[in-house]
Amino acid sequence: MIPNDFIATLLSRVDIIQVIDRYVPLKKAGANYQACCPFHSEKSPSFTVSPTKQFYHCFGCGAHGTAVGFLMEYGGKSFPDAVEELARDAGLEVPRIGRPGDKERQEASNDISAALLAAAKFYRAKLKESQRAIDYLKGRGLSGAIAARFGVGYAPDGWQALEVAFPDYSDDALAQAGLVINGEGGKRYDRFRDRVMFPIHDSRGRVIGFGGRVIDQGEPKYLNSPETALFSKGRELYGLFLARDAIHKSDRVVVVEGYMDVVALAQHGVEYAVATLGTSTTPVHAQKLFRMADTVVFCFDGDAAGRKAAWRALENTLPVLVDGKNARFLFLPDGEDPDDYIRKHGKTGFERAIETAIPLSEFLLTELSSRHPPINAEGRAALVAAARPLLATITAPILGALMRRQLAELSGLSEDELPPLLSQTAGTPESGRRPPAGTSRSRMRRAPSLARELIQWILLKPDLARSTGLPRWADGTPEGNALAALVEACAASDGPLSTSAVMQSFATSVHEPVLAAALATAEDQSLTVEHADARVREGIERWWLWARRDGRAAASEGSPLDAEEAERLRQLEYVRRTLPGDNQADPSGGAG
Repeated sequence: MIPNDFIATLLSRVDIIQVIDRYVPLKKAGANYQACCPFHSEKSPSFTVSPTKQFYHCFGCGAHGTAVGFLMEYGGKSFPDAVEELARDAGLEVPRIGRPGDKERQEASNDISAALLAAAKFYRAKLKESQRAIDYLKGRGLSGAIAARFGVGYAPDGWQALEVAFPDYSDDALAQAGLVINGEGGKRYDRFRDRVMFPIHDSRGRVIGFGGRVIDQGEPKYLNSPETALFSKGRELYGLFLARDAIHKSDRVVVVEGYMDVVALAQHGVEYAVATLGTSTTPVHAQKLFRMADTVVFCFDGDAAGRKAAWRALENTLPVLVDGKNARFLFLPDGEDPDDYIRKHGKTGFERAIETAIPLSEFLLTELSSRHPPINAEGRAALVAAARPLLATITAPILGALMRRQLAELSGLSEDELPPLLSQTAGTPESGRRPPAGTSRSRMRRAPSLARELIQWILLKPDLARSTGLPRWADGTPEGNALAALVEACAASDGPLSTSAVMQSFATSVHEPVLAAALATAEDQSLTVEHADARVREGIERWWLWARRDGRAAASEGSPLDAEEAERLRQLEYVRRTLPGDNQADPSGGAG
């Protein structure tokens, strides 16, 4: 575990301009730097990098983050790997908060990694010796160059063929790596036998597992490594490491179901394909892919099994979709997989098919309409009921609103009638929930705007959250909740505070979109840190003025001060002592 204080120190030592410029050439534009966004296709630059805030934001697609976030989003690195790379550049050693057994687990991981690498070399060497395996690959249209690029190998048809690759075949690391199986009576044998072997790589290019495909007829058709300390099929995708550059260049990625499909597509020039590893697409898979491309195309057979797999992919993609990203579904003719299709139609034909892929919104509503035809009241009611839990998982506000509008048209309900029905069990943001008890309507209307302003200024100067006691924000709005979390996090931190460090601490949290949007608006409005103190003071005064008018503070000068009013006066006295401005203003904020 990497301490948060070290992350803050690291971000204060690296220059995000230098980090991003290594991958995306930046040009000076006023106080900031600009480029065409590396996360979506555009002709005019909307990707802005701020050297003062050490933060990037694209006004076109909404991509944003710190130097750590950029290496994760653009380079596909894990959080620890991104931190390690920046630390090396800054000449820092990454400290880790040790937990019992950490050293032993790291040593075991190193042993597993070494065993997998040795096995990969062994399988590649054995492929050259197996004419049968070579003929099989040639029969599938693969060249020696493409096989070498993907590190394809061959596992001999022997119970203990790996024994010659290791000095100690009984080494426990082989079992932990999933290379061998311990049978009855202490007998050990190879997991992969008589199979074409496809090494699986992580984001750093390390071998973390294998997929083996049977050469002739046999079951299972594909055999994967088991879950290990290095390999989790719900997190990894075959071919992603090699496809990164092509994905960034094309701004799209195709998800298929087999290793051979990925290699065959690459053989024909479609190098932006990846495959799941014996499991359906998970939210982690989808999130990882959307970090790298705007469009993700799920490619399946057109039979019932293919549509079932596509539906699972849809369900797991909905929660991680953001506005500006596209998920599409391509169904190939029955009996054809991507390997067959591209060999028959070529790259041009396959990419033409990609262009006709069905958008997620259309697939969802078409599929539900086929299950619950909206031809009568009962069918329309069933359609809405089936759509309700799916729409509830959508966090992209614009996409969600448009899909609810489409559902309203299909069901014959008005746009005013539908939201309450969807919110009865789903609890969508449009549920029309009432303000918390004791919160006035006027404050519910005004507080989000003020909360957003305070978020902007605190992000520009996070130390203000430590030195200025802000009111307890509890209005239930996204901005109010984000402000409360921001103030609490800054006040609780013992390390150095900076805009980038604070934003990194909220990465992937529910508050990140609100904070990123506020920071982007501050950038767009050219707000500067020099005005932060005065603006926070004004914000505190405005909050207490509204609170007093809404009956939340003491009603008159002569009434006893409650705890909240006393806190208000303490804060106002503090800001008048420490911040520039008119020190003669009425402490009551002008409320009568």
